[in-house]
Amino acid sequence: MNEFKEARENYDATPIPEELDQRVQAGIRQGRKNHRGRYVRRTLGTAAACFVVVLGALNLSPAVAAAAADIPVLGGLFQVLTVRDFTDADSDRTVEVEQPAVTGSDYADAVSARIQEKVDEKIAEGEQLIADYKEAYFATGGTEEGWAQHDNKVTVTYDIKSQTDTTVSFVVSSAVSIANAYQEQTYYNLDLAAGRELTLQDLLGADWVNICNAAIRAQMAAAEDPTVYFDESAGGFATVDEATSFYINESGNPVVVFPPYTVAIGALGTVEFEIV
Repeated sequence: MNEFKEARENYDATPIPEELDQRVQAGIRQGRKNHRGRYVRRTLGTAAACFVVVLGALNLSPAVAAAAADIPVLGGLFQVLTVRDFTDADSDRTVEVEQPAVTGSDYADAVSARIQEKVDEKIAEGEQLIADYKEAYFATGGTEEGWAQHDNKVTVTYDIKSQTDTTVSFVVSSAVSIANAYQEQTYYNLDLAAGRELTLQDLLGADWVNICNAAIRAQMAAAEDPTVYFDESAGGFATVDEATSFYINESGNPVVVFPPYTVAIGALGTVEFEIV
C-alpha cells in the first residue's frame, strides 16, 4: 500500500508553472485565437460574443432554437445545445471543443455563462501549459524534429448522463495531453424548473452522508481486489461532503465520482460508486 500512497503523493505534487493563474487570466482577457466552426479563425472574445448572440436568438425564437439544437434533451422550454464545436490546429497543439449551453430560463442562461467561463479558462490554461512545456523541452536540449512528434492536445467536451422534462445531469470534461495528462471534470445536476442545482441530500434525504459512506465502503470491500483502494490512514476515502462530485444516472440514482489517485490507484482512473 506504500507504493499507492507514494503514487498519490507524486500526483498531488505535480508542479504547476509559477504565475500560471495570472498568465491564464491574461490569456483569457487577451483572447486566444480559436476556430468558430472547422478551420475558421476567431478570437475567444469574438466566440464569447457569438455565444451571447446565439443564446439571445434561442431565447427569442423557438424556431431558431429547434434548428440549432443538436440534442434537444429536455421537454417543454428547456434544452441542452452544442453552442461551440470546433477544431483548431497548429504546429504546437490541437484544440478540440464541444461546448454545451442550457436554455429556457434566466437560471439556465446563468449556468451557461458559467460553462462559457469555465471552457475559456480551460482552453487558455491548456495552451499555457503546452507553451510552458515547449519552452522547457527546448531548454533541456529538445529538437524541432522531436517536438514535431509530440501530440499536444487540449480538449473540452460534455456528456449528458440523464434528463427528465425539467432536470438534467451532465459533465463537462477538459483535458490537456502533453508529457503528463491534466484532466478535470465539472458535474452539473440541474433542476431547471426550480432554478437550482440538485444535491445529494435532495436525492437521498437527510441521512445522505451515512447512506453514501455505507454504500461506498461496501462496494470497495466487495471489489475483486480491495487493495486497489487506499486505506483511510493513507489518505484514502473517509467521507462524502457537500463538495463531493456526482451525477444522476438514467435510473435516477446518484453516482458519486472521485478523480484519479484520490481514493484508489491511478490505473483505475476516475472512480465511480452508484448509490442505490
